[in-house]
Amino acid sequence: MPEVHVVAVDLGASSGRVTKVRFDGERFQTEEVHRFQNTPIQVNGTLQWNIQSLWHQITEGVDKVTRDAMSVGVDTWGVDYALLDRDGNLLANPVHYRDPRTEGAMECVFERVPRRKIFERTGIQFLTLNTLYQLASLIRSGSPLLGVAATYLGIPDLINYWLSGDSGCEFTHATTTQFLNPRTGDWDRETLTEIGFPTEIFPPIVQPGTRYDEYKGVPVIATACHDTASAVVAVPTTTENYAYLSSGTWSLIGMEVGKPLISDASYRANVTNEGGVEGTFRLLKNVMGLWLEQECMKTWSAEGTAYSFERIISEAKSARPFHSLINPDDQTLLAPGDMPTRIRKSCERTGQPTPGTVGQIVRTIYESLALRYRDVLDTLIELTGRRVDCLHVIGGGSQNPLLCQLTADSIGRPVMAGPVEATTLGNAIVQMIALGELDDLKHAREILNQTKETRVYEPADHEGWEEPYRFFKSMLSQ
Repeated sequence: MPEVHVVAVDLGASSGRVTKVRFDGERFQTEEVHRFQNTPIQVNGTLQWNIQSLWHQITEGVDKVTRDAMSVGVDTWGVDYALLDRDGNLLANPVHYRDPRTEGAMECVFERVPRRKIFERTGIQFLTLNTLYQLASLIRSGSPLLGVAATYLGIPDLINYWLSGDSGCEFTHATTTQFLNPRTGDWDRETLTEIGFPTEIFPPIVQPGTRYDEYKGVPVIATACHDTASAVVAVPTTTENYAYLSSGTWSLIGMEVGKPLISDASYRANVTNEGGVEGTFRLLKNVMGLWLEQECMKTWSAEGTAYSFERIISEAKSARPFHSLINPDDQTLLAPGDMPTRIRKSCERTGQPTPGTVGQIVRTIYESLALRYRDVLDTLIELTGRRVDCLHVIGGGSQNPLLCQLTADSIGRPVMAGPVEATTLGNAIVQMIALGELDDLKHAREILNQTKETRVYEPADHEGWEEPYRFFKSMLSQ
């Protein structure tokens, strides 16, 4: 068949890229044509996204490759949103999910709707950064925005709107809000009303693969607009007996299931049921991820030493194993700032020696992440009763050989690392399925399985992780 190409726009929490993805009937080829930084800005004490700059960078990249393109699709991080007025104009810069305005917002919501009822209606884990609590913080602060807003859009929905002129909220991204009912596939208007949100501002939910109007003659397709949903599409598997780890700024470890798992056990485990493609759901849990490493590197750079990833991995490899451990999901590690100092303080609070060197700090991060991955994987297996033969690690973290090996050792199962460009590939695959260039998700994964090389990490010392795991579990329960 003749070669075709689509344009995949992937906006991450720290950078964005525009990629040309070709398909010749047998394999996918990616060509990154434009990469740019995604740097938040502080405005009057509020951490915001510089959405106008992002839009400029997106169009600059897309305009390079729209000639002969069959379509363009966008994916971004979850939970964040924009509000438009009745003329379709942006009311304010979208606020960053790491901004502290949501502190205490959960409690305000639970006063109106019980916590257990929210989970029953949405199936989504409780995180202070969820859109539900971001909107609740507007009510609590007396912000006028909700009163004048005519339309709510998620970040990828906003980009799709600016590209095509069509507004809708794509399903996979909408599930991250914690106010979508996965059983009905529509907004949980009952909860929205009880908390006091104007329900008329929420557009219809659209499914992955929905075709919008055109951008400069090129159809815009609502792909799997949540970046993790796109990444999971590109897991190169031909079996159901696997789990996945989308490894980047956030780590998202989960399984693909046919329906949401909403029960007392899943509520206690605080897992999430986010939307997938072709009627699937992603039963998963968020882990803080390589954000910890990224913030450490920023701090060291500001202090005068810029470390390469190769160097910190080498130094971590040489550091003493299990010198100290942290809970990666400790709320004190969520905000930007001096991460090395916070990690040392976390170790002090739990009576452990503090990591002093760069290598020891990074090893503390990696081993703690690997143990957290095991903890979450054990929980998912217990909840589903499913067998897991291997863990597919996709995204940028799949390039980290030390973290992949430590993860294999921790979980006692092979780690299949790759593809690195999973989010971009998944974005493009959903477009190609919508265009009829691919039959379905199974067809795409068969092609990926045959053509995308993965590196296998076999567990080498699983027994040596048993005692550290027991200590780690006890630390989580404190």
